[in-house]
Amino acid sequence: MYVKEVVVKNQVGLYARPATFFIQKANEFQSSIWVEKEERRVNAKSLLGILSLGVTVDTEIKIIADGIDEEAAVNSLIKLVEVGFFEENGESKENEGSANN
Repeated sequence: MYVKEVVVKNQVGLYARPATFFIQKANEFQSSIWVEKEERRVNAKSLLGILSLGVTVDTEIKIIADGIDEEAAVNSLIKLVEVGFFEENGESKENEGSANN
């Protein structure tokens, strides 16, 4: 079993679009993966589970994996959280195009 903690820093937390990115990344690995917030643990490959945690900005979560690729899985998901789920400053790619008009 491999465990790491990370603080969610993107503006919306782990909801909708960021949660979808998180689940897609988790499903790339064979290991069983969980996300834990304040003693509540859910399957990291389940959208309903992730959304039910109510992870908001500045929330600390644990990412836990158990299996043949557990370390790679946790490190990859930690990196995804640290880069804001590919969103910079909370802005989506749609907003970038409107700045040029």
